[in-house]
Amino acid sequence: MKQRVLGIVAHVDSGKTTLSESMLFEAGTIRKLGRVDRKDAFLDTEELERERGITIFSKQAVFTWQDRRITLLDTPGHVDFSSEMERTLSVLDAAVLVISGTDGVQSHTRTLWKLLERYQLPTFLFINKMDLAGANQQKVLDELSRELSYGCQDFTSDVGSDEWSESLAMCDEALLNSFLEGGCLSDAAITAAISERKVFPCYFGSALKDEGVRELLDGMERYLPQPVTAGRSTEPFSARVFKISRDDDGKRLTWIKLQSGRLRVREAIDIGKEEPEKISQIRIYSGTKYESVPEAEAGTVCAVVGPEQTFAGQGLGALEKQILPVLEPVMTYQVVVPFDCDPFVLLGQLRQLEEEDPMLHVLWNEQLGEIHMQLMGEVQTEVLKHVIWQRFHVEVAFAEGHILYKETIAEPVEGVGHFEPLRHYAEVHLLLEPGERGSGIEIFTDCREDVLDKNWQRLICTHILEQEHPGVLTGSPLTDVRITLLTGRAHLKHTEGGDFRQATYRAIRQGLKKGKSLLLEPWYAYRLDVPTELIGRAMSDIQRMQGEFDSPVTLEDGRMTRIAGRAPVSRMQGYMSEVHAYSRGEGRLFLELSGYEPVPQGNVPQILDEIGYDSEHDLEHPTGSVFCAHGAGFVVPWYEVENYMHLPCREEDADASAPGWEDEEHALAQTRIESGRANQTGNRKNIDSYADDKELEAIFNRTFGEVKRRTGAADSNLGYEKTKSYASKVKRPDSDSYPPKRAKTKEEYLIVDGYNIIFAWDELKAIAADNLDGARDRLNEILCNYQGYRRCHLTVVYDAYKRKQNAGSEQDYHNIHVVFTKEGQTADMYIEEFAHSMGREKQLTVATSDQLEQLTVSSQGALRMSARELHAEIEKVNQVIREEYLNKEFPKGNRIYPFAELALNAEAFLKQPTGEQ
Repeated sequence: MKQRVLGIVAHVDSGKTTLSESMLFEAGTIRKLGRVDRKDAFLDTEELERERGITIFSKQAVFTWQDRRITLLDTPGHVDFSSEMERTLSVLDAAVLVISGTDGVQSHTRTLWKLLERYQLPTFLFINKMDLAGANQQKVLDELSRELSYGCQDFTSDVGSDEWSESLAMCDEALLNSFLEGGCLSDAAITAAISERKVFPCYFGSALKDEGVRELLDGMERYLPQPVTAGRSTEPFSARVFKISRDDDGKRLTWIKLQSGRLRVREAIDIGKEEPEKISQIRIYSGTKYESVPEAEAGTVCAVVGPEQTFAGQGLGALEKQILPVLEPVMTYQVVVPFDCDPFVLLGQLRQLEEEDPMLHVLWNEQLGEIHMQLMGEVQTEVLKHVIWQRFHVEVAFAEGHILYKETIAEPVEGVGHFEPLRHYAEVHLLLEPGERGSGIEIFTDCREDVLDKNWQRLICTHILEQEHPGVLTGSPLTDVRITLLTGRAHLKHTEGGDFRQATYRAIRQGLKKGKSLLLEPWYAYRLDVPTELIGRAMSDIQRMQGEFDSPVTLEDGRMTRIAGRAPVSRMQGYMSEVHAYSRGEGRLFLELSGYEPVPQGNVPQILDEIGYDSEHDLEHPTGSVFCAHGAGFVVPWYEVENYMHLPCREEDADASAPGWEDEEHALAQTRIESGRANQTGNRKNIDSYADDKELEAIFNRTFGEVKRRTGAADSNLGYEKTKSYASKVKRPDSDSYPPKRAKTKEEYLIVDGYNIIFAWDELKAIAADNLDGARDRLNEILCNYQGYRRCHLTVVYDAYKRKQNAGSEQDYHNIHVVFTKEGQTADMYIEEFAHSMGREKQLTVATSDQLEQLTVSSQGALRMSARELHAEIEKVNQVIREEYLNKEFPKGNRIYPFAELALNAEAFLKQPTGEQ
């Protein structure tokens, strides 16, 4: 059977759901006309919809008209639920725009018209409520022609007459040529004009009284073009996801429209992830009821059960392109969580709602411990309260809404991100430049493939676009920025994809911190119609709201005057009610989001104080980088990254190849020496100055070959040439506390989960099988030796929580600290408390292979090291000790002790009198 997907859109209270009822009644799908005011409409399936008398969720119904199966999608009309409506437009073959005969073109009608134009949908108009007093057909038709398009033509009166054909021919050049050649217009010519959105047939009637509905259905069947999905069932499978929901049993439903091919139950489909997902059920809904079918063909709208990782707007199969929404919220609200509710549990539940409506943007504010959501308006908050209670039985509230700001940059800046914990490596340099307003994030590359492989470059570009990057002023999304990849570095062995993700994120954050950021606020494009005698009041109001307006224009009737322009959203909130009040209901205000503009500088400090965002304490979006020295990673704050980076910043006149840095292995080896020396602390002169040690340098030369040194002035503290960065050409932020070049080092702490390490190392595990105390002693000895070289604060923690009446104990074992936990306290609990108490003032590394524990301590700002990595690090330290000391001799008076001899005879040596030692 031929198919068509038809959608109904309208401004709220225009009679859209009533028209849907009449269509279903005319087609024989329902036997009785339902009414919204009687709460028995076929498509108002939710209790909340019946209570409020508005459509909140898009609904599907199926009926047959003239041997064609029509899938009808009824969409919300209220502006607060526009995102639900917009997602539905992506799967329609045609649309019916409902206009109130008494109200004409309203504020949301213009927004709908632009969306229909964006999705290039053939559109029919149904002018409803023509049975009410005050409804004037010619007046409405003139307004539609003036406000929307001249192509809005009457298809109910004198259809086919010369006057009607002549008026229709003026809408399109092709129609005019056809009319001049034949003196009439064929259905095929009219269909082509409708398909190209040159003609928009208008039908008048009353949906409540079932007047004009049959004519509308006949007209669509006669003039609408065949859907693009017709005859494509033999092609490869492709589909568009437009909605995610859950049924009464909690099953996840993915609503799709098949664009081509067929879909069968138990078939696995490609959803863009590593593994395809299997379809377990295909449902064709009509109202609240559905029919399970074994397969669906092109043109079918259905809900499938099975996929768990799909999202609204996604393309499946051969249809890969994702559709991004035009409408977006401009308000953000805090969710007030009840005292008896765990906010993290509620956060997970709200993520389900975010799946169903991605525009909610559920955010967790780590600093404030609050949940925030981005919403369209007050009505949506009331609906969400009801939905959360109904779905999760949690009674939440919403705090007062705030404007949803965005951030951009004022001038170019180069950002550097480095990520190098043990056995990971990536460095990224990005140039951030101001973009045009409304351009979003644009990415470019200026990096040669011989410097960084093309696959890595593509991965960096993917990471730039895969998420919204928060700004550093308020944590608001970053926008209107051109990001250019300048250079980067990977390691042949240790670099993984996730390393470049971290380096890319940190490069953007470091650039934002180093540069000058601008705070942006949303602006409305408005059009205000008021009686002519009130135009002075209206202009005064716009000036007071710091808005802009063009010269007033007197409308055709002479009674009304129009002004149009732009104004900040924050100032125009609630102004629509004010217009209705002072114009006594005659004034009309049309609003639509026109973009973002900079906040006046005088208002910025107050906004920053109200939001209270601190980029330095945003653990999910760090501004610093991670470097490595002596087998351990350490965090470098954003203002010191350029002192440690492994690649020079871009210079306008820089030579393509810096002398002495042609070989990446040479560069990496030399930089590790220098960055390690800059970070290492302690009183051992051999270690503090080992980059200049001839013996160690010889070891590196034997391993990697001779390392060429760059010529030119060198920093006596850091040991490598200072490079003049591109960022130095732009103005740094004015700050008395801008840090010096020399980096401050943090005290290093290493805490080891004792039993976790013992049972992860084969050597210790074998000892523990016979003697657990012996395994503990052996681990302590190994760690003592390791600490003697590293000079860090080392603590090893052993579980003793099962021992009854155990108060725990702490003691020093030579140069390390040993802790036995008390009854009821695990080693994990002790380590978590320790990590929390350390804060970010100290550099803490936790050695454990417990993944949950690793995740917990990393959220506290600690670095993590697995048991395998610790073992490799200790072996590496032992090797360095042998190479540095075994061949050295230590004078003592007139005697010389070879270190190797002392080591081999340690027991006898230590038995000598103290003086001899």
